[in-house]
Amino acid sequence: MSSPAGWYDDPEDPTQQRYWDGSVWTDQRRAQQGPPPYEGQFGQPGRTPQYGGPAQHGQVYGGGQPGPTPYGQPNQPTQQQYGQPGQPPQQQYGQQQGQYPQYPQQAGYGYPGQRVHATPDGQPLSGWWRRVFARIIDSIIAGIIGLPLTGYFYYQYSKVLWQYVKDTMDQASAGTPTTTATLPPEVYKWLIPAALIGYLVSFVYEYLFLTKKGATPGKMALNIAVRLRDVPGIPPGAAVAKRYGVIVLLSVVGVIPLIGTLAGFVALLNYLWPLWDDKKQALHDKVAGTNVVRT
Repeated sequence: MSSPAGWYDDPEDPTQQRYWDGSVWTDQRRAQQGPPPYEGQFGQPGRTPQYGGPAQHGQVYGGGQPGPTPYGQPNQPTQQQYGQPGQPPQQQYGQQQGQYPQYPQQAGYGYPGQRVHATPDGQPLSGWWRRVFARIIDSIIAGIIGLPLTGYFYYQYSKVLWQYVKDTMDQASAGTPTTTATLPPEVYKWLIPAALIGYLVSFVYEYLFLTKKGATPGKMALNIAVRLRDVPGIPPGAAVAKRYGVIVLLSVVGVIPLIGTLAGFVALLNYLWPLWDDKKQALHDKVAGTNVVRT
């Protein structure tokens, strides 16, 4: 059963209200904005019936007392019959009119009592695996797009690397194995330009899709999108530039000898960070103030 987003009685604590985002209960709560709960209603905490108004269906079964009869009208039963006009056809037995189900069981969003990670306004956050698969899809697409620009450099790089491997194996077969594991400088002559061009293509790819659609093709395929954590909608260009700029910076530094190992470790932490972060943000999300959310 789908219901509009809004504040409703908290099914776990009748003294407060809880925000329903249209799919799941969020962690946002506030004090009741009306009269105290009516204790006599069966199954659900209710409201004290207004003067002259009929009791809600199921109220008398919990011991609720009949409401007062309006002046000048004959006595009428306080028990509203199920299916009577004014009663929503989908309303469940013992449930207040206008109140939404206590136990939404949307696939992938969890069950009552289970914490659902969400933005401050209640939009569910993406899981880690969705982000990983979306990144893989986007990397493949961006790599194909950039291939006309990077293909020559990768071809020359592979030739130098293959020759280096062949020479190393020949020396080992001759009984004079090489004592260094450092790649020849010519390898980096072709690898670094190819990597820089590839990262530039990826940055443009990410920037255009996120600022126009809020999601790249890979994210669209996995039903996730990028937004500011505190503001819904398509993220601004500055946030997108910061977000992907961190990824590009770590990747570029990663191909530099010596310091590349440290940069690679930080890059790995960046991708793993949402696994234990309470806001499900990677390090680049924290820099940009963004979240990856379910759509």
